[in-house]
Amino acid sequence: PTYTVEKLQLQSRPGLYVTGDLYIPKNLTAKAPAILYVCGHALVKKDGVSYGNKTFYQHHGEWFARNGYVCLIIDSLQLGEIEGIHHGLYREKMWWWLSRGYTPAGVEAWNGIRCIDYLQSRPEVDPDRIGMTGRSGGGAYTWYTAALDERIKVAVPVAGITDLQNHIVDNCIEGHCDCMFMVNTYRWDFPMVAALIAPRPMLISNSDKDTIFPLDGVTRVHAKVRDIYRLYNAADKLGLLITEGPHKDTQDLQVPAFRWFNRFLKNDTGPLKDATADKVFEPEQLKVFRPKELHADQINTKAHDLFVPTATLPTSFDNWEGQRDAWMNELKDQVFRGWPANLSPLNLKKLFTADWRAMRMTAYEYGSEPGVVLRLYVAAPAVGATTKSIKLRVMDEQLWPLWLAVIRDGGDAYERAFSTELAANPIPPARNGSLAMIRDELITPDGGTIVWVVPRGIGLTAWTGDEKKNNHILRRFELLGQTLDGMRVWDVRRALAATREIVGVPGADYRLAARGQMAGVALYASLYEPIARLDLAELPSSHRQGPYLLNVMRVLDTPQALAM
Repeated sequence: PTYTVEKLQLQSRPGLYVTGDLYIPKNLTAKAPAILYVCGHALVKKDGVSYGNKTFYQHHGEWFARNGYVCLIIDSLQLGEIEGIHHGLYREKMWWWLSRGYTPAGVEAWNGIRCIDYLQSRPEVDPDRIGMTGRSGGGAYTWYTAALDERIKVAVPVAGITDLQNHIVDNCIEGHCDCMFMVNTYRWDFPMVAALIAPRPMLISNSDKDTIFPLDGVTRVHAKVRDIYRLYNAADKLGLLITEGPHKDTQDLQVPAFRWFNRFLKNDTGPLKDATADKVFEPEQLKVFRPKELHADQINTKAHDLFVPTATLPTSFDNWEGQRDAWMNELKDQVFRGWPANLSPLNLKKLFTADWRAMRMTAYEYGSEPGVVLRLYVAAPAVGATTKSIKLRVMDEQLWPLWLAVIRDGGDAYERAFSTELAANPIPPARNGSLAMIRDELITPDGGTIVWVVPRGIGLTAWTGDEKKNNHILRRFELLGQTLDGMRVWDVRRALAATREIVGVPGADYRLAARGQMAGVALYASLYEPIARLDLAELPSSHRQGPYLLNVMRVLDTPQALAM
């Protein structure tokens, strides 16, 4: 009786479909304020057909329309009528998302911006009175979109905000899919994003028993953002709402949100006459597309392949040195920004030495960065001067146990020396003669010193949780503006510095060898360290296959790095 629902679709980019329901009050006599409502994670699916999470959150649109607002509720990428992917890192092992600099949060924010364009085109809408809200995932999208688009005059992110301490230290990341997080190139904590909304009115809403947005982190965010609002003399435009309850869409959260919008979009500070928000439609009534309707041009299911462009790479180089310098600057700014700003002491420490048939193996410990202590292993002739040929071989997860099997070939002396390494790993059967091959290599005219480099996450620093736990550890790097492979490049650089200190031979000929993804790690380390020779086996042809470095495909790909 009091409103109409229009079922609509739009394309925020060609083929990127957004499905939504537009709730319009009847009998409007003037342009009305509008709300963009973005949905959290709610699966509404029957017989394999997705109806979109807009159908689950319909009661919000219903209330707004009954109370004089135009309200557009839109589906999210993953849980919409055309189902994209939010869980590329969380579940699907699409680690190349990191190399592309892609996050589904970017798609959600872009869709929100384009929906503001649409709302402003509607004759019923006052284009200068637009608000945005949503809970859980919708709270996060509200936060990002309002930070990016100043046409959003009022924001109420509900259960979508907390800080890095909660996510990384307190394990909250394990409760969130990838759509909650920006690509944190510039290493911001989340209050900095929220501060971009200042001084526009914003109500930060949460419940006190929300396990994925804990209260302590929410209050820390609010305290920091409050300082920014005070600098604007706009402290009255920032609110903090804490209600009792779990991570759930409750009336206790809804009513203050409705009043906040009334206050700042309608200049109405009075009590609500009707605070009920009901679901009155069946999902079938709110579905935009017919159940079997196909859209051959849709890119929703492959947005991760198309949404972020890769670098446009030159085909000829009139000024190669200038191009190389430009790439190096972009790598520093966009890819390896997460490296430590200052070199910490190596704190090099000799751990043990073991001799075997004229070969001496020595283990060292060094600090790659504060809190990250790694080992490297140096093989040299037991007697005689160290030659100037220093070969560093970078381990990966597959080579480490095979190398230990070779070590065990050295008998009791080596087993005692390497007891920690051998005890912590399942070792394949020893390969007789393998250790002798290393010894023979040392004493050839092209011999010298061999160093085995073991980056973080391999060998003694390998994470020992189940696959899901280890996955979440890898996801933490992104929140810190890093990737595991990017920090392994740093580890190899620090291993080179440690080796120079150990060997101490001026003008030594350093060679770097690795295979597979670690060959890519060694390649990038060689861009920053003087290396005489690279031996790269099975180097992936593209960062799509690894190594996974933040944003790298926005700058260049493996062939260009190799050319450098």
